[in-house]
This record gives sequence, structure tokens and C-alpha cells, in this order.
Amino acid sequence: MKKLSFLSLLLFIGISGKAFTSPDLNTKPGKKARKIYTQYCASCHGEKVEAFVDRKWKHGNSKDEIVASITNGYQDAGMPTWKDKIAEKDISALAELIVTSLATVTQYDFKEVAKTDTYKSKGITVKTEEIASGLESPWGIAVLPDGDILINDRAGKMYRVDKNKEKHEITGIPPVLAVGQGGLLDVVLHPDYKNNGWIYISYSKFKGEGESLVSTTAIVRGKLNGDTFTNKEDIFEAQPYEKTRHHYGSRIAFDNKGYLFFSVGERGREQVNPQNTKNDLGKIHRLMDDGKIPSDNPFVGSSNGNESIWSYGHRNPQGLIFDPANGEMYDTEHGPRGGDELNLIKKGANYGWPVISYGINYDGTVLTPNSKQEGMEQPETYWIPSIAPCGLAYITSDKYPAWQGNIMAGSLRFNYLNRIVMKDNKVADQEKVLINVGRLRSVIQGSDGYIYIGIENPGTVYRLLPQ
Repeated sequence: MKKLSFLSLLLFIGISGKAFTSPDLNTKPGKKARKIYTQYCASCHGEKVEAFVDRKWKHGNSKDEIVASITNGYQDAGMPTWKDKIAEKDISALAELIVTSLATVTQYDFKEVAKTDTYKSKGITVKTEEIASGLESPWGIAVLPDGDILINDRAGKMYRVDKNKEKHEITGIPPVLAVGQGGLLDVVLHPDYKNNGWIYISYSKFKGEGESLVSTTAIVRGKLNGDTFTNKEDIFEAQPYEKTRHHYGSRIAFDNKGYLFFSVGERGREQVNPQNTKNDLGKIHRLMDDGKIPSDNPFVGSSNGNESIWSYGHRNPQGLIFDPANGEMYDTEHGPRGGDELNLIKKGANYGWPVISYGINYDGTVLTPNSKQEGMEQPETYWIPSIAPCGLAYITSDKYPAWQGNIMAGSLRFNYLNRIVMKDNKVADQEKVLINVGRLRSVIQGSDGYIYIGIENPGTVYRLLPQ
């Protein structure tokens, strides 16, 4: 039987800004509808019908309108006529599956939720306290032992915010390519900062000019002398440099042994970089705090991969944390259209991009028919549609007893904080908190035990105060 053409995606325009939960497939018609979709539609519309419905519909999304579209087709748009090939009752069941998926896409529709400064969650209420404003994109946040706060603004400036909430610009920051998704990115303190004063920064380093301008993800460490970044040491720059201006990755985290981990995106070159372990792009890397290679990294002494690589097959990881109780590392990374992931990161493991994915291309075409493959890791959870996860924090503070042991991920796309409840190292539940707070770019638990979030448009940093 002829399969649905991906050109029928022309029936839909844009992204709805909504999401779904899977319809109940326990009924016999529901199971059959899913089978029909998988057999005849998935190769062109994507494996998950849930991703397929994440858009606006040109010819209507009621059941009758969908039945008409499947039955009669739109030949000019590449959608074939199915009335002579699929039974009427099966077309009805397929339309019901799509409508059921569409009926639940409102889970991210927050238009009716009023913006406020006080938010209720399960077992806790928090209030946002403004720490700093007038920023473009507060990408990285770190709390100094004296209570002052460092903020990296993606536009290329670092600020120290004092106890009176006055901003002091830090000079001596390396020049950055603040274009596209590049700029001044994460900032993290050394675990022994009180004694050694080291601060680690990720940024988009560049060279050349004009059409020859290229950039990469780089890590620099330095120290504060007053409001000047001094003693600078470049400890890593990902190879190769690329002409693209996106997918830098750039989150930094230290484990409980003092090793430095950081993420590097594949720079939008998915067919070239993430599966190639002889370059640094689309990887999570592990170094000693001074930039040296640990002797037990997975590719040390091997000709099969670069020695700084810890894991590979990543797209654009913009969240990176450790569970302090067991030392396990998690990342969140942006999928394409659907398929954002929370991953448990393992030594030497392949996370599959772009060979496997739960998402589809931005234009609605199929990226890959596979969501699983032997030798490639599965996510702990994934989001369809994409919530655009950015920033990640593991909550241990006794200031938030109801959130202890939870993982917090920012949502750029839907303007909220995603609370992930872990049980036995598995995702047990999720909750949407801080709804309509804004495009949430960064979230950390500071050394003072408070949670800080960075919001874009307008660029603002808040502290969350338990009520």
C-alpha cells in the first residue's frame, strides 16, 4: 500500500505552541489506530503522532475535517486519497487518534494563568525576589561565598551583584561572538573556591573575519581581583571551529571528586559531528580542574576518539548537573521538533543523535525512523513537543523541603520551571511550576541554598524565597 507523503505536511503551517499527552490506547480501536499510523503514516510524518500534531492545521483539526483530509486527500499538496485503500472505520479510528492527541495539547496553554510573583507548587509556595534586571540573557549564575552574585549576560558582559543589588561590570572578560546562540555563557565556581579563587566560564570563542569568521565553545578559568577577571587560563577550545552560530552547548559542572565536565553542542552539523569521536562537537567532556586529561577517560590511549570526551552523540546539551548523593550526572538537551531529553550520562556512552530521536525536523519532515538502536542510550524522559530545556539544578537545600531530591529544568519555549521528581534514580513525576514567569534560561541552587533563575525578555535574575 502507498504510504502517506511527507508533502502532506503542507496541510499544516507553523507550530502551535502547545503540547500533548499520549491518548489512551487500551481500547481495541485505539490500539488499531496506532498500528495504522505506525504502518502507513510514520515514515513520512514521524514515529510519534504526538509530534505530528504539534502545529496549526490548514484544513481544520476537528474529527470530521481530519476524516475528510484522509479520505479525499490534497493531491496538489502531495496528500493522496485514501478512501479506496483504507476502510471507512479505520480512517475514523485514525482521525480519532489524532483528535485525542490534539485534545490534550493544551497542557502548555497558559494564556489564562495570570502572571504573578508568588507561585504555589505541591507542598511549597515560593515568591520571586528580583536580584538584577536590565540584562539581555542571563545565561550563567554563580553565588560567591560572601553572598555577591556573578551573572553572565550572553551579550558579552559579566556582572557582580552586591548585597544592595547594585551591578558592577567585571572587566577582563574574553571577547565573545554574541551572535545567534553564541556569547558569554555559563559561569561556575571551583568546588574549593574559598581557597583557590578559580572561576570557570564557557563562551563562544571566534577567529577570522567576514566570510572567514568561525567560532567554537571554549572554557577559560580566572580569578577576581576586585572587579577584574585576572589570571586567565584557556583550558579548552572545541575543535573544529564552525561557521554556524548555534548549538554551542556550554554548561559546566564539577563532580564530587573535583573533575570538570562541560557540554559542547554539535553546532548544527548533525550529520558530521556528534557521532565522530575524533572531533569535540556534540560531546560532553571531562578534564582535571587545570585542563589536563584524566588518565581514566574512555578514549585515553585510543586512536578511536579524542581523549577529553566522556560521552558523545549529543545535540545541544544546555543543562548539566550531578546528584550529590550518588554522583550520577544528568543532562538536558534540545531535540529538534520534539524529542528534548533528560539523560543519565555514562562514561563512554553514545546518546544517539542523529541516528535515533523522538523528534522530527523543524519543517515537519522525518529526521530518522528510529527512536531506539542497540548500543545507543535511551533518555530518562523526553518531551514532545519541545519545551526547550535550558539550565538544570539538583535541589538539596532544606529551604525547599518539598523539592529536595528533585531536578529543576527551565523551559525557554513555554515560560515555566519543570520540576522532575526522581525515585530510585528514575523519573517518577513532573510538575509545571512558576508558570508564565518568562523564558527561563538558567536555574541554579546557589551556595547559599537558594534557587536562582535567569529570565529572558526582559533579562532578569530572581531568587526564589520559600513562603
